[in-house]
Amino acid sequence: MAPPLSAAAALVRRHDPDRFLATLFAPAAARETLFVLYAFNHEIARAPEIASQPELALIRLSWWREVVEGVPHRHEIAAPLALLIAAGRLERAPLITLIEARENEVVPDFPTFSAWRAHLFAGAGGLAVAAGRVLGVDAEPALTRFGAAYGAAGLLRSVPFQARLGRVLLPADVLAAHGLSPAAVVEAPEAPALARVRRALAARARSWLAEAQALGLPRPALPAALPAVLARRDLLRPEARAEPRGLAARLAVLAAALRRRF
Repeated sequence: MAPPLSAAAALVRRHDPDRFLATLFAPAAARETLFVLYAFNHEIARAPEIASQPELALIRLSWWREVVEGVPHRHEIAAPLALLIAAGRLERAPLITLIEARENEVVPDFPTFSAWRAHLFAGAGGLAVAAGRVLGVDAEPALTRFGAAYGAAGLLRSVPFQARLGRVLLPADVLAAHGLSPAAVVEAPEAPALARVRRALAARARSWLAEAQALGLPRPALPAALPAVLARRDLLRPEARAEPRGLAARLAVLAAALRRRF
């Protein structure tokens, strides 16, 4: 029988199944560190979504900043995270950058596409880079783009959900070019013009995948980039509702892992 999953692995399997699947292709010695990294990412990502007020979300993120900085806190993910940082398996600086990216989402303000791109490169892109370092590889240019494309796909497909929370994680200048504003998105998250915005941004994100491909990726870093296989599919239909992955999606990840390339 397979050993039971750790708390971190169980959380990732439940809430971040794409990265859980990708981690199964990592060397056994690195998997638990990756699960803790991704569990930490889930915890900070949901802070703006579960807090009733922005101030409370920032307090929650500040609590995680304390964990990363070495302040002891009792929590099923905080404890193993602190141990991995102390052991040098995870670095503090990239984790702080991830927290800062989530702070930017508490009261989102992306006036330009460049600001939106920078946010994704620091957040989802930075997470992929951190995963690569767990795997012993520094492939920042390619992994940043693979990760950012996956993050963009998630943001674009979550537009209606975020709008119901009164949040718009889209660049204001691209919205304006299509006759929209953040307030208009909150009022009508299914508007035809918004679908065009989502498709335009998806096309930009697909270009990041092409750039990453051109840069090349060391084989050991592949598990950190595998979620981008799913991003490629999602970015073709950014206005579609997010649904559980079917067999075809899982087979696409398996094929990329077996070929050791995208």
